[in-house]
Formats: sequence, C-alpha cells, structure tokens
Amino acid sequence: MKVQRSFESGNAEARRQGMLYLVGTPIGNLEDMTFRAIRTLKEADLIAAEDTRQTRKLLTHFEIGTRLVSYHEHNKEASGAELIRLMEEGHQIALVSDAGLPAISDPGADLVAAAVERDIPVVPVPGANAALSALIMSGLSTDRFVFAGFPPRERKPLHEWLQRLRMQEGTVIVYESPHRIAKTLNVMLELWGDRRAAMIRELTKRHEEAVRGTISECLTWLSEHPPLGEYCLVVDGAGEEERAERQDEARWWKEISVAEHVQRYEAETGDRKEAIRKAAQDRGLPKREVYNELMRK
Repeated sequence: MKVQRSFESGNAEARRQGMLYLVGTPIGNLEDMTFRAIRTLKEADLIAAEDTRQTRKLLTHFEIGTRLVSYHEHNKEASGAELIRLMEEGHQIALVSDAGLPAISDPGADLVAAAVERDIPVVPVPGANAALSALIMSGLSTDRFVFAGFPPRERKPLHEWLQRLRMQEGTVIVYESPHRIAKTLNVMLELWGDRRAAMIRELTKRHEEAVRGTISECLTWLSEHPPLGEYCLVVDGAGEEERAERQDEARWWKEISVAEHVQRYEAETGDRKEAIRKAAQDRGLPKREVYNELMRK
C-alpha cells in the first residue's frame, strides 16, 4: 500500500523531494493553457516533451525558459531511466505531450508507472483533453463511457478489437487518423450495426467540426467530404436489446443436455476433463455435479 499526499510540503526536506508533474497543454487553442500549467512549467527544473520542436513553440509563446529534453516512444527506456534518476536526486520534472494530457495513449504512462514504483510523487496539472471534449459535444450519453485509444491498423486485429468492444454498455470513444477513419467505420458498421455516432475533428481550432448521425451517415459524409485532420470518433454503446441477443448467442448450449454439452467441448479439445470444466463454467455448476450427471447416463 502506497499513499501519496501531494501537497504536504511543510519542511525544507519535503520541498527538496523530486516530483513528476503531468502538465496538460492546449489541443489547438493556446487560450486553453491554464495559469497553473504556465507556472508549473516555469518553476520546473526540466520539461520532458514528446516532440521538443512542437513544445518549444508553446514555451516561446508563453516566455518559458525551462530546459527542454526529449522523451518519446523510441527513447523512453534510456530517457525514462535518466528522468527517474534526476527525480530521485530531488529534481522537479514536468512532462508534456504534443497536445492535451500526457500519459494518455502516449509513452508518458510508462514514466508515471516507474515514478510510482520508486515512490516519486506524481501530480496532475489538468488541462484540455480531446476524448472528453469530443464526448461532451457529441450528443451521446455521458453517463458511462470507455476510451479505447487508437484502433489496430490491420484488418484481423481490428475485427478482434471491435468484437471485444461490441458489448460495451457505455459510449465508446476512439482516436483515428483521416486516412483510416472510413475503414474503421466500415468494420464498425459490419460488426456493431448502424449505431449513432459523432465524428469530431480540429477540436478548439478554427475549423472545429462535429458530424453527428449514424455510422452509415458518417460514411456517406466522408464519401462526399474527404477526411481532414485527426478524428475523435464517439459511438453509442450496445443497447439492452443487443446485449440480450448477445447473451442468448453465448448460451448456445441451453437447448442441449449436459452430456451433449460436454461432448461438444470434448470434440473441440480432445480432453474430457477440460470439456467438463468448460461445460460446468458455462452452466454455472460445480464440476462434480456435471461429472455425476454424466455418470448417471
């Protein structure tokens, strides 16, 4: 059990403790930068950035002169170890991503995990976030939702990934590139049916756009308006009727006997013990009860 109290710094020793600040940056509109984010970046000993060229523009705009270093997917092992060493020596490090909140769908999550493992305090400095911004303007339910990141690129992994998400009760949010969004929507339509959806791009920028309708209507729009910019795709979760149908599909065995159930699995696995275990799991019964039922035949 580890307990972090971020702001109990009443003595000089505590103030010298190294810390990792996760600083939210604008996702488009520079006016979304918070006062606290600017102060934190100015006061930090070091800023670690995914793309130093992009971040340097931000720092220049806000007249922030803190030293900038690179931390990204391809150097995270070496750079991450060095950042941890510096924080253990008492340095205050601010982590930023290219836009929005760091550690969401980027390598910052690994640095956070390493810091937590070493008992280095991790402090969020909230800011803009594309996924939540898209969700609240989508017009779809916000009561429950799942953010799934970027879909796989290849067709087979994409099918498997979407199948796992198919029965999510809450609204589903994903990020997608302009050259892949039509492909992903087509597979969603095939596997999920024609659910309500919103395609949102250029958030907080001059050409911010939200296209709302069904998946098929979104595809029609894309055929007439070539996709531009990165997209947040927000899609309705599975409805009660769809979930009930799925549960019925999963209970394929309900019209057959226990013996037939076991025989089906035994033919698949070649292992009678495994077949009994799987049949018992399906039916919510103890394995011994399934075994005794077979012995009575």
